Formats: sequence, C-alpha cells, structure tokens
Amino acid sequence: MVDMNTFLTILYVMVDDFCKSQLPVETRTGPKPSLSRSEVITLAIFSQWYRFRSQRDFYRMADQKLRSAFPTLPHRTQFNRLARRHREATVAFSLYLVELMQARVVAHEILDSTGVPVRNVKRRGHGWLGGDANIGWCTRLGWYYGFRLLISVTPAGVITGFGFAAGSAKEQPMTETLLALRNQVEPAIPSVGKPALGYYIADQGFAGDKTHKRWRILYGGDVISEPQINSKTVWPKELRRWLHSIRQLVETVYAWQMEFFRLDKIRPHDITGFHASLAAKVALHNFCIWLNKQAGRPLLAFADLLGW
Repeated sequence: MVDMNTFLTILYVMVDDFCKSQLPVETRTGPKPSLSRSEVITLAIFSQWYRFRSQRDFYRMADQKLRSAFPTLPHRTQFNRLARRHREATVAFSLYLVELMQARVVAHEILDSTGVPVRNVKRRGHGWLGGDANIGWCTRLGWYYGFRLLISVTPAGVITGFGFAAGSAKEQPMTETLLALRNQVEPAIPSVGKPALGYYIADQGFAGDKTHKRWRILYGGDVISEPQINSKTVWPKELRRWLHSIRQLVETVYAWQMEFFRLDKIRPHDITGFHASLAAKVALHNFCIWLNKQAGRPLLAFADLLGW
C-alpha cells in the first residue's frame, strides 16, 4: 500500500519522463497553459479513482489538498479542456506502459466488448452525444444508451488496446476494424495498440470460420472462439470450459473498470470528453498493474493499493 502523495509522485515522474522522451515538444500559440502536459495527464489519470464520485468531487479535493504540488491549478472547466486536449497523449502513455512491461509477449490476448452507458439529457432535438452514442444491448446491462467498448487484454490483465463505437455496433465489425488498424504501421486510431504476438481468444459473438479465415489472411489475426449455438461444429465440454476459464480474466478487468474507475458513471457532454475519460481509466489500470509488479504484489490487487 502506498499513500496518496507517494502514488502521485511516482505517477508524475513516470508521465513526465514519458512526455520528455517519447512525445514531441509541445508547441502552442497564445497564452501559456496553467498546467504542463505532464501535470494535466497525471491529474486526469488520478481523478479516475473510485473515491471520487464525480469530476466535481475530485476537483474539490484537489483544490483543498493538492495546491502545494500543483500551485497553478486552474478552474475545473479549464482543467477539463486541458484534459480533452491531451487525450491522445494519455492514450500513448497507457500503451507505453504496455511496452515497458513487455506485456504483449504472451501466447494469447483476450478480446471482449461491453456496453458503457452515458447520460441522455435532452429537451428538444438531440441530447448529449447525439449522433455518436445510441441505443444498444449487452448481456450485462440489457438495453442502454451509450457506447460499445472493445478491449484486448493479456493473461496478466494489461489492456493492450481499446476502441469504442455507438451502442448498437456489433462485435465482429468492431473486431475487424481493430485488427485492420493494428495491422497498419501508423494506425489512424492509436488506441487500438499493436498486433497480438499470439492468438486472440473471444466468445461466441466473434465466431465464424469464414470470418476468422478472412481476418487471418488480411490482417494476420488468429481468433479462437467457441462456435455459435446453431453451428454444425460442436466443441467438447472440456474445450468449452478451457475457453471460459481463460476468458474469465476479462470479466475481472471490466469489473475494476466499472466499480473502481467509474466507467459506468461517465457523464460526458461530447465525444472528446468520453474519449479523454476512457483513456485516463485505461492508463490508470495499466499503471496500477505496473506499480503492483514493482512492489511484488498480485497484479490486479487494486483495492488496497492506495492508502487514503
């Protein structure tokens, strides 16, 4: 267990080293921002902890207790704008941690998707995120309004890439997009990460022999999934149990994201806000795994990592 100040110091040092060594020097016209890029990313990541019921709640604490470490802390709305501006750098930091831990050197990664509800406030016309989010269905939530999130996870629980689409999006088209982007030298959407070095393990929603063959030929992605119920191919019970035991880990990852990092309580007004918050949550997840690894703790033991 580490105290809050130690956690923030370690996080800031890592983020600052990453920004200086991996990102181009930031250039901007106009007045100098109140916070540096490293400070913005550090605070954006730290604000995702379960202790803070909302962004306002985090900012009240930061205003009272973090002024000594961040003396130029601006108004909350200005900080939110800075966090949205640096969302791609936050994504890059989360993927930097993947490479730092050499997390991709494994036999397989696990693919899975889930629904992420957002608030739909409207009086006339479109509500928030109109045209981006819509109504979808997933087994965890049933019917919901929001986005569908697709992640790729290693057996240790490290998130190696993610992407999201409207709630009504289907798993197979999202997976094809992720594999196609991962196959590019410079992906148009960097959050998808790099290709898996082994197989992808998925559930029935990703099944289809012809589809798997096309993915393997076009994108070099080998996907293993249990056949659908109406398929002529039937797996033995032992093989189905083996697949389910491997995939159980991704449920744990989603549980941490939902319960500890408040993924199901995101209330963005626009898609950049959603992207910035999601990127910070993924970065916090991977950073906690890295910190547990340094301390010799179980990698997914997040509950008692931080002493408040």
